Amino acid sequence: MDFNFSPEDDAFRHEARAWISASLPEGWGRTVHEPEDETERYMSRLGWEKKLFHGGWAGIAWPKEYGGRGATLVEQAILAEELARAGAPEGLNIIGHNLTAPTLMHNGTEAQRRRFLPKILSSEEVWCQGFSEPNAGSDLAAVRTTAVRDGDHFVVNGQKTWTSFAQYAQWCFMLVRTDTEAPKHKGISFLLVDMSTPGITVRPLRQISGESEFNETFFHDVRVPCENLVGGLNEGWKIAMTTLAHERGPEDALGRQIRFKRELGRLLDVAKTQKRGKRAAIDDPALRQKIASSVIEVELMRLNCLRSFSKMLQGKPLGPESSFQKLYWSHMAQRMYETALETLGPAAALGAGDPATPARGMFQTGFLQSRAFTIYSGTSEIQRNIIAERVLGMPK
Repeated sequence: MDFNFSPEDDAFRHEARAWISASLPEGWGRTVHEPEDETERYMSRLGWEKKLFHGGWAGIAWPKEYGGRGATLVEQAILAEELARAGAPEGLNIIGHNLTAPTLMHNGTEAQRRRFLPKILSSEEVWCQGFSEPNAGSDLAAVRTTAVRDGDHFVVNGQKTWTSFAQYAQWCFMLVRTDTEAPKHKGISFLLVDMSTPGITVRPLRQISGESEFNETFFHDVRVPCENLVGGLNEGWKIAMTTLAHERGPEDALGRQIRFKRELGRLLDVAKTQKRGKRAAIDDPALRQKIASSVIEVELMRLNCLRSFSKMLQGKPLGPESSFQKLYWSHMAQRMYETALETLGPAAALGAGDPATPARGMFQTGFLQSRAFTIYSGTSEIQRNIIAERVLGMPK
């Protein structure tokens, strides 16, 4: 693998870095931070996404006919790294950009692409994902939400859960059961649902971190036009696999490892100032070894990202190997945040709003959020099964 960037790639990086620096508020990450109020924070993130769009930095790898730049995969990765390096806000419409758009590009009709892609690109319409249900999480094919054909509409009834950002979303893509007699993988369809349709109820769920990022969503006699069916009837499982491949792909992980690396830098700063008796925490050799292990693991994450990315550059499709990437970083991050709380010592019990909390409570929040890393986007157990069966060729 050649780790060197071309002169064109270096020029692109400088262009991206300059624009990001000029577009973020002065003092960002030092004296200026995201709003503490959750709704204000997400609206601020939506505003940042719209600024990216107006600056020509949204969906840069999309085809030009759909509003993108037709940028290379390398340029897409460089932008993700530069956004993470600057600590730029994460997006609110990440499901629209990262999941809905690629799915429609691969499986949607031209009319669906023309209708939805421009408003996803501009973040004028925010999307949520209606896959998981109370009894269909890891076993996704067990979905029981039904869609019954009634003239030129489907009538949808059922419940979804863990629907991230549903309280802010205008649209939802969802898996529904359209044939209750077929084997469970065969009777599923993929629908696009307007969240303002009568019969939809969204209830935010309070998480252990204090946030309400995701929701439970109920559908009662919700009428969805048949033109919002993606792919053929009962072909939803195949389409969902396209969606999940992008959810677990290396583009997201490349930016994520930069964010982990930035947080490790903050942790090292805290470890040098946080006292354990008369000594700094960093002087504890056992703790220092744990921090060093996290530094090594984040670097391994970067190299594994590049390995997957190299396959994409060779024109090879995203395969089950992406499960390895997700499995690795989710456990790695949990270990990193556990080390962070050990570094904080008694201060780890302070809340994010306490002025005495080191690093504005980022490590406490990160620790609580990390408990979900091994569950969402496919549990670790599911990822291990995929790796065992489809990568290593082991029997079921």
